[in-house]
Amino acid sequence: MLVRFFLDLRAGGVPVTLPEFLSLLEALAARVARLSAEDFYHLARVCLVKDERHYDRYDRVFAGHFKGAERLFEASAADVPEAWLRALAERVLTEEEKAQVEALGGWEKLMETLRQRLAEQRERHEGGSKWIGTGGTSPFGAQGYNPEGVRIGQAGSRHRRAVKVWDRREFANFDDTLELGTRNFKMGLRRLRRFAREGAAEELDLDGTISATARNAGYLDLKLVPERRNAVKVLLLLDVGGSMDDHVRVCDELFSAARSEFRHFEHYYFHNFPYESLWKDNRRRHTERIATDQLIRTYGPDYRAIFVGDAAMSPYEITMPGGSVEHWNAEAGEAWLRRLTAHFRHCVWLNPEPLERWDYTPSIVITRGLVEGRMFPLTLAGLDQATAELQRRGVAPPRPTSPSAPPP
Repeated sequence: MLVRFFLDLRAGGVPVTLPEFLSLLEALAARVARLSAEDFYHLARVCLVKDERHYDRYDRVFAGHFKGAERLFEASAADVPEAWLRALAERVLTEEEKAQVEALGGWEKLMETLRQRLAEQRERHEGGSKWIGTGGTSPFGAQGYNPEGVRIGQAGSRHRRAVKVWDRREFANFDDTLELGTRNFKMGLRRLRRFAREGAAEELDLDGTISATARNAGYLDLKLVPERRNAVKVLLLLDVGGSMDDHVRVCDELFSAARSEFRHFEHYYFHNFPYESLWKDNRRRHTERIATDQLIRTYGPDYRAIFVGDAAMSPYEITMPGGSVEHWNAEAGEAWLRRLTAHFRHCVWLNPEPLERWDYTPSIVITRGLVEGRMFPLTLAGLDQATAELQRRGVAPPRPTSPSAPPP
């Protein structure tokens, strides 16, 4: 099993070597890890992965290789976690029953009611329609259903109806070494390239050398010029987590292609919508952030800013203070996006959602208006439109059209 695990890691893009694998075997023989899947996971990662950029690929290979291994051990009913038993007892609503559940009626009403429940509630509740609890149709809690609620303490989304989430979630960085499927993105991004000669003169100027030698009566006169490099500066701002999990593959390809095509390239992440801070590493996003106003001061308006996100969220996350699903934002998200687009005049928004869905998602309509119509589908045709827009100066941006798409 471990030999196959070693081969799967190499096939999955983790550059593990035979000496590292032998070190793992020696550690297991010395009983460094106890009989625990978690201990083995950490021990194998320490022995086999030498670069933290490969942690995400290691996690995927580990999960796929050892999936179902827990079935080798028999567990009695007393060993079944209580959370599993509670999940079996969750209330499953039919579509007719879901249609009968009413929302409280807006952001202010929802937040005010939540404050009242927090002040009044004294015990645990399950399956109800009023108190903070699990199951049922209350707008507050976990494992239940409500058309507009606050999700508290639930691992992952189920119905994608929450307008605010109180939970600590972890996201993975996009892969910058992915090659398969990136060629078309590279070809599309090359339209942005603008070459210039900068730096020390290190490259032979053949035409200049010939001309200077001829003028010098045949005596060799070498002429050097700086290397010709792509001078375009690109700032990539990526939505990660939540509904963007459905689009990880295409974002990986875009990220990898952009990183290899541009010499001046920077990237930052946000979740759902840019607020007062962003981050470069999803593993450290709770501790290492950059303030958005500092980002504006750091990167000049000559940068081409490319936002990547599905813009699918509760409209409150864009228009209301406190609307963020992960923290209480003092200013609405739309205020920060306006500042970013005012500074980076050459900017576009790439949306991986199909174009025909845009008009039926209120948050996409709002976001498209905030970027002055410069939202394009994350397709090859959309990328061509986006790169053309980033090269345009002082011209009103075009808008992608669909048979039923009205202006935003």
